Amino acid sequence: MSRLHGTKDFWIGALRTEGPAFAAAVAEAPPETPVLSCPGWTVADLATHLARVYAWVRGVAGSGSTVSPERGQHPDVPAGLTPAEWYRQEYDQLIALLEGLDPEAPAWNWAPQPKKAGFWPRRMAHETAVHRWDAQLAIAAGEPIEAKLAADGVSEVLDTWLPAGRRKASGQWHGVVQLSATDAAQEWYLRLRGEGIALLDTATILDHDDHRARAQVSGTASDLLLALWGRVSFDTLGVSGDPRLLDGLRVG
Repeated sequence: MSRLHGTKDFWIGALRTEGPAFAAAVAEAPPETPVLSCPGWTVADLATHLARVYAWVRGVAGSGSTVSPERGQHPDVPAGLTPAEWYRQEYDQLIALLEGLDPEAPAWNWAPQPKKAGFWPRRMAHETAVHRWDAQLAIAAGEPIEAKLAADGVSEVLDTWLPAGRRKASGQWHGVVQLSATDAAQEWYLRLRGEGIALLDTATILDHDDHRARAQVSGTASDLLLALWGRVSFDTLGVSGDPRLLDGLRVG
């Protein structure tokens, strides 16, 4: 199971592609346009959300502290700016911060991972890519997420979101699931144990019959990532075995 390991430059490069693509989609749609993949949201809501995320992350990633930040109120769109303009302002500031940030610098994050600033370029690249897809879907122009970035996004769900307990729904799941990205020559095996999850390496999956996958899913890396984030149904991918296990993989 070869795994792609991104770097700061890779994730910032992705941000430099996905961020402007998000802005272009938002600029094309009237602010009140519904975002079908985010029920109840408009394009203006989506731009406001991402601007707020960027503003918050700048405060955390550049703080030099590993202490959990206090919960604060969500800032409103600054006076005199539209949500789209605020997004572009926050995007520019985020890129400037992340480019100058030492990945080894201390910085808090919510995941069971080292509290280092290198967490945040990856997180922001995937946050932006998924919401870029949302924004483009609102104008009927959704482009797939680039395969290498999407494959790393699948890994992020499995090594960050699920171990942090950030599932879409609560429940008890038991069994091994195999995910295969057909355009990235990558696969993932993961064992679900109740509320827990463990990624399995190919060196271990053959040592006992219990490792046999009870559910298998194959598709492009983009479709796998979008399914994990609840943007598309797993039914649109190639699924065999017990589909109920897939409910334990959804996040967002």
